[in-house]
Amino acid sequence: MTSTVPASLTRTAEGSALQAVLLDMDGTLVDTEGFWWDVEVEVFADLGHRLDEAWRDVVVGGPMTRSAGYLIDVTGADIAIEELTVLLNDRFEKRIGRGVPLMPGAARLLAELAAHEVPTALVSASHRRIIERVLDSVGRHHFALTIAGDEVARTKPHPEPYLAAAAGFGADPWRCAVVEDTATGVAAAEAAGCRVVAVPSVAPIAVAPGRVVVPSLEQVDLAFLRALVTETP
Repeated sequence: MTSTVPASLTRTAEGSALQAVLLDMDGTLVDTEGFWWDVEVEVFADLGHRLDEAWRDVVVGGPMTRSAGYLIDVTGADIAIEELTVLLNDRFEKRIGRGVPLMPGAARLLAELAAHEVPTALVSASHRRIIERVLDSVGRHHFALTIAGDEVARTKPHPEPYLAAAAGFGADPWRCAVVEDTATGVAAAEAAGCRVVAVPSVAPIAVAPGRVVVPSLEQVDLAFLRALVTETP
């Protein structure tokens, strides 16, 4: 976890019940979920295996160890999880070396949150080395706090990453708005007690109590996020 949280960011702007906004990375802010699948296909091809497109929905959004383990099991590839995760991270880091495309509406939302001094965190299942690369494209100045999947004992779908982000801001989880694109991330945020906006990227996500589903970040702004958070949990 890296943090640059100034004291001024712990205040709640304009009397809103919203205390912080916690954002997923892959598929939410940056259009990289397809990159991950392409890399997995390429690495397994090098190992002599062909990935079934149907497996894509299983591995999207989860911790790398879970995705890697699943793909090893279904393909029978003769490789250890630790070795495979290194290969995947190496290939992905090379893939995004020249920058990553932002999702529609992402730049506008980040600029609005910064303009209103809303405490904002990046909470990802990706490893720190990948997050640092992506921040070069997105702009690390947008985030007072970043949490990587290899910096917590239990990553998504466990609530620990979002609980850690809320704690980093001294915020109540139920007064934090989370934006996620996968069922795995949504499960983590909801288990932490956060309010959730789901913007599905690869697989559909159903509407549920305490959760709003929208087709694009272009439908999400600060007023929208504030409306999600009430004065009581």
